Amino acid sequence: METEGWDSGQVYVRSVFPGEPNSRANQNTVQELYDFIQNFRDGNVFLYRSNLSVNRPYLKVDLQDITNYDAVISQKVVSNPTEILAMFEEAAYISAKNMSISPEDDQKPIPKIQIELVSKDTVLSLRDLNSAHVSKLVCVSGLIIGASTLSSKATFVYLQCKNCKHIKIIPVAGGYSGVTIPRICDKPQTQDAEKCPLDPYEIVPDKCIFVDQQTLKLQESPDFIPVGELPRHLGSSGAVAIRNPYLRIVGMEVLRSGNSSASKTFSPEEENEMLAISRIPNIYRVFADSIAPSIFGNSDIKKAITCLLFGGSKKVLPDGMRIRGDINVLLLGDPGTAKSQLLKFLNKIYFFIYPPYNYHAIQVAPISIYTSGKGSSAAGLTASVIKDPTTRELYLEGGAMVLADGGVVCIDEFDKMRDEDRVAIHEAMEQQTISIAKAGITTVLNARSSVLAAANPVFGRYDDTKAPGDNIDFQTTILSRFDCIFIVKDEHNEARDRTIAKHVLQIHASGAIQETAEGELSLNQMARYLTYCRSKCAPRLTPQAAERLGSFFVTMRSQISRIERDSSERSTIPITVRQLEAVVRLSESLAKISLLPVCTVEHVEEAIRLFRVSTVDAAQSTTGMNFLIILHFY
Repeated sequence: METEGWDSGQVYVRSVFPGEPNSRANQNTVQELYDFIQNFRDGNVFLYRSNLSVNRPYLKVDLQDITNYDAVISQKVVSNPTEILAMFEEAAYISAKNMSISPEDDQKPIPKIQIELVSKDTVLSLRDLNSAHVSKLVCVSGLIIGASTLSSKATFVYLQCKNCKHIKIIPVAGGYSGVTIPRICDKPQTQDAEKCPLDPYEIVPDKCIFVDQQTLKLQESPDFIPVGELPRHLGSSGAVAIRNPYLRIVGMEVLRSGNSSASKTFSPEEENEMLAISRIPNIYRVFADSIAPSIFGNSDIKKAITCLLFGGSKKVLPDGMRIRGDINVLLLGDPGTAKSQLLKFLNKIYFFIYPPYNYHAIQVAPISIYTSGKGSSAAGLTASVIKDPTTRELYLEGGAMVLADGGVVCIDEFDKMRDEDRVAIHEAMEQQTISIAKAGITTVLNARSSVLAAANPVFGRYDDTKAPGDNIDFQTTILSRFDCIFIVKDEHNEARDRTIAKHVLQIHASGAIQETAEGELSLNQMARYLTYCRSKCAPRLTPQAAERLGSFFVTMRSQISRIERDSSERSTIPITVRQLEAVVRLSESLAKISLLPVCTVEHVEEAIRLFRVSTVDAAQSTTGMNFLIILHFY
């Protein structure tokens, strides 16, 4: 990114300083960049020359290619992008013009070429930017959390004197900079000529040159926010030691396409490694054991979280209706049962430092946002309307559900949220969209994310002497949107207590535990394998698996109906068609873990087992019959 001259002249190109004392040096630099475009080869292919031949309005250039061709030019690009990029675009325009040799090409106007730089160098955090980076080319990562509407901005203002018709063209600086119109006519006056009055110039709109302008608000990536710190922003107010808050984006790469990592490419070696992991015997159990290894036990909960990470297959029906593939899980139970630790694991980041100061962040989920129910509002979870302090325009700023699009939202203390705030995420959890109608702005935002929530019962601890409806303070509408609901009890058992005490004391005695035990995957392997599976695999049900699911749903509904009829009480946790879709998603995620194209009956049976030990048992507890499978936590 550069901090000066971002839209002078044309949309991407401006003149290369004509008439300046160092114009010869500028011409030499343009010639060097022209030679790079014409002569750089990747194997036997003239890479950039061939890319220009397809008449695209942009040229993507790898900074490493410039370094390999001429390190001096590369250093100029990094240290002085304000001038060098304009020369680079001028060289690209000349190259495209010289390559138009056919008569047909002579009739076509040559488009202006934008240079998009790509670099694999160190990615800086916004909080690491300082005065040393002013007017330098830097690579930062972050989330675009707000975007203003498009507006027109003049880059050249065409003025004409009302008296003598003198023409004057004034360039306009970038950003929100304005233009000062001269109050006196600049035309040389003769002795006999009539003197022009004060303020003689008027703007001729038809001859002014305009560009589209949009203000983006960039927030620091969650990967780089230290614990206890607020995220840094770059927006209309400027921040983080940047002298000029209006940046020219020389390269913007979208790391995720839609709700997957489909844009992620893998080398043949990486694909072979991923296929080798998929062939590990019982990879489903191995991956589940690698979830939060510092927490003792909880195998079924970890298996459900594993299914949440991989997710099911998204479907678009012929009528345009979308069926979500993301899985939602609710952990409801006693305090001190490691619910929050499981949420933190999905949001946990490991930093490995490689010289020189290359911070590499690994996160389990593609993107994960952690929030607490008490500190979350409806606007903070969905979207809010913000007024730009400079232009006074209103624009939308995404909340946690929007920012986590394609990842996981971890909501702790879910029971502490206000009812009106919980209602705000109903649409996001099922339709995976957020409809906004505020301050004259009506739109629909994507919120294609999974939800992992943790909550306590009404009385703090689960009270077996009371009905489950008295222990669970959630509406049926929100409970039906969770695919798995685990009721967690802290039961007293001497043998289990001894095992847990030994595990906890071992952690405190050694100060840490081995991150990757024998037979477990490392955090790095988990993240890469998860990305590969989500982007490459979308399993579907086989006819046999679909038949098994159908018979299970009918039997389950009849059993719940009989229990409710005998007890004369409706279940607090509903069993509806949504729960049938939940088992389908669980089955698809189990097949996706093994990179299989179809879901077999074995996958369906395991999905049914997971569903029974979670949601079904929680629903059956309404009758007072002890069907609960108690899951022991540290």
